[in-house]
Parts: sequence; structure tokens; C-alpha cells
Amino acid sequence: MNPDSTEQQRFPATPGTDPRSVNRARFELELEFVQSLANPFYLHSLAQQNILEQPAFINFLEYLQYWKEKDYARFIHYPHALHHLELLQHQQFRSEMKKNEFLREYLHQKQFDHWRTWRAGPEPENPVQQTGSVP
Repeated sequence: MNPDSTEQQRFPATPGTDPRSVNRARFELELEFVQSLANPFYLHSLAQQNILEQPAFINFLEYLQYWKEKDYARFIHYPHALHHLELLQHQQFRSEMKKNEFLREYLHQKQFDHWRTWRAGPEPENPVQQTGSVP
């Protein structure tokens, strides 16, 4: 019995050997990164480190736009990530994120408000119309 074959059975292919594994690892890595963009504090941190100004990073953000396509967006758990990805395409937003902590707090508050109320749906304009009586 070949010792190499038993070792291959105990240890499956690493991401560097099987093209399917490489694609899966890349998919998971990019998905995780895109979802991290939902965090306004993370965006602010990237801006403070001047990462949002680096041409290679800007190109990477542009490349990640494919996550907005239906076939990929269905894997996103935090929809704000796609909204923030869109905002990051604009130089003005990237600049403001660096120097304006109010923007970070604003995004955080809007995100919190959405999470707090999204299941409730819009409030009725006139409660009398809904129940037929005054509450």
C-alpha cells in the first residue's frame, strides 16, 4: 500500500490543489468581506487607515459589484453591505467616511432603525381606518 494514498484519504485536498476548492474558498472569502461592509465602524476604520484611498482597493470594490447580481445577492445576510458597497464606489463618500464621524454614526443609526422596525412594516396613517374605532 502506498503511504501517500492513505495520507490523501485522511487529509482532503487543500484549497491550493483542487480548482473547485479554490473557487469555493474564494467565494467564501469574498462573501465574508462584502458582508463586513455592512458595519459602519469597519468602514470608518478602513477610511482612517487610508485603505479606501488605495487604487488597488478601489478596483477591488468595483470588482465586488457582481455581488449585487441576483445569483450572488441571495447569499448576503446583511443587505446593508450591498448598499455600502454601492456608496463606496463614490470618491466623495470614501473621503467623508474618513473625516466625518457623524456619517459613521448616521449610517449606524439608520441601520439600527431598519433592524428595529423592518418586520413591523409601515405604521398606518390613521388608526381609525384600521380598526374602525378610536384607540
